[in-house]
Amino acid sequence: MEEMMLRSAAFNDHTLMPSEYSHDSGDVSPPLEWSPAPEEVVELALACEDPDAPTGTFAHWLLAGIDPVTTALDAGERPTGAVTGRNDFGADGYGGPKPPAGDDPHRYFFRLYGLSEPSGLRPGFTAEDLRAAVQEKIVASGTLVGTFVR
Repeated sequence: MEEMMLRSAAFNDHTLMPSEYSHDSGDVSPPLEWSPAPEEVVELALACEDPDAPTGTFAHWLLAGIDPVTTALDAGERPTGAVTGRNDFGADGYGGPKPPAGDDPHRYFFRLYGLSEPSGLRPGFTAEDLRAAVQEKIVASGTLVGTFVR
């Protein structure tokens, strides 16, 4: 599997995410950029999940059907033609960090997947749907981890 660089102009890997990208500040997704996808990639998919949530891994953002020539998303951007999944707040699109007050910092894993075949995902898909759809199709990936505390 090929490694794709994934980063944000808003925070560095394993550092605090600015509060402007939190659930309490209006759910604006952070800017992201990544290295060009390998030639065999036909679709990109993106997930942001918090494995430190009290109820288990919490999905904050799910996107599929991203054009493989795309190499960045601006803050708050929904890529044209992409399919949006349902986050664990019960809404479509990005739901920013909102860990329980007083918890140690939570980690937010942004994962980009380069797929060799279309995912076939439809609007409103879940994190489980995404995992099942991409399982045998990932040829490249990148991870960025942000942290957040309230």
